Amino acid sequence: MTGESGGLLGRLRIDGPAMPEALARVAETILADPESAAHASIVDLAERSGTSTATVTRFSRTLGFKGYANLRVAIATETGRAEQARWETDISGDIAPEDPLTDVLGVVTAADTRAIQDTAAGLDMATVEQVAAAIAAANRVELFGLGSSGTAAREMAFRLERIRVPVWHRADPHTALTNAALLLPGDVAIGLSHSGRTREVIETLAEAADHGALTVAITSFSRSPLAETADLVFTTTVQETTFRLAALSALHSQLLILDMIYVAVAQRTYERTAEALELTVRAVDAHRLPEKIPSRKRGLPKGQP
Repeated sequence: MTGESGGLLGRLRIDGPAMPEALARVAETILADPESAAHASIVDLAERSGTSTATVTRFSRTLGFKGYANLRVAIATETGRAEQARWETDISGDIAPEDPLTDVLGVVTAADTRAIQDTAAGLDMATVEQVAAAIAAANRVELFGLGSSGTAAREMAFRLERIRVPVWHRADPHTALTNAALLLPGDVAIGLSHSGRTREVIETLAEAADHGALTVAITSFSRSPLAETADLVFTTTVQETTFRLAALSALHSQLLILDMIYVAVAQRTYERTAEALELTVRAVDAHRLPEKIPSRKRGLPKGQP
């Protein structure tokens, strides 16, 4: 990292979780409320993060700053730019009931785009490769998530199933637990939860881990109980807007990560995947309308072609 202010908060989102525990707490505190951090004294920030002033100073120097004063200026500069950008593009996170849908479209599009970009920036390709290799070789893959996370899990199960991966998505917690208990070393269990605190998902991943399966968590909180339970963790980024809580906004980021894993699996099983996709396309081909539907001639007198 460098001491430049550009992209500071983005770098904290990516690198903060990998820092030593005390430094990671400082990063989390800043990211939770950058504007407050920009105006906080070193004592205030230390108290909020449950650390010490010495830790905050060390955190600043780790980022390449001479001291906390320089870090605080960088945070203030970046939050000021972000605020200006939100103002200019109507990305304030507020959508009023009377707002025209054209304005709403701009807010939602910008929020989703930013979330996907930030998630992509923090995505570790080596971990994607590791998970894809495990899925390609597994005798059994279990996916579990509830609510909007369940939507992402179902989509992933559908995609993998279509390329002959033995995969199941369990919508019922008891069914998920009983099937997690049947997993063996070499199998894979993937749990999705935006908060990382959904009890059923944590229990399912823990059960799978007890039986030797590789466990993978997809969550927005890298220090959550779900993340601590899993062998491998993918972190999503969300941009919350009015009427769309963070858990709903996380769906796009979850799908990005799952799509990368899916494509990596397909690359590793290219011949099998190509054959499976060709067979499945052919199977439903008769149920598709032709691309060009012949037009009917109307209004012509009887007897005319």
